Amino acid sequence: MSTNTPDQFNEQFERLLIGPTRAFMGLGVEHLEKLISVQLEATKAYTELSLQQVRAALEIREPKDFENYVQGQQEAVKTLGERVKGDAEMVVALNREFAEKAQRLAQESANGLSKTA
Repeated sequence: MSTNTPDQFNEQFERLLIGPTRAFMGLGVEHLEKLISVQLEATKAYTELSLQQVRAALEIREPKDFENYVQGQQEAVKTLGERVKGDAEMVVALNREFAEKAQRLAQESANGLSKTA
């Protein structure tokens, strides 16, 4: 029995299981970080827009102010819609990127297994 057998086992275990698992988990953490960042930015933007609208409502003193407020609401809804669309597109792009990277990792892992066999 060779003294390298435990070392060989450890090397194969690292290369075939631990390494790919670590790489996938790192990819997952990176993806989660990006998603959280997008969500935090979106939440901040939505909150700021909401507060602007509340402040504008507090400034209504006469009918003309109300007309201006309603027009501002229409613009706010348009801005919000564009922001939501952009945020959704960003999340879709992040998810697509994650899926592609995960697929590459899986393929590399499978290639490593086939070379071992």
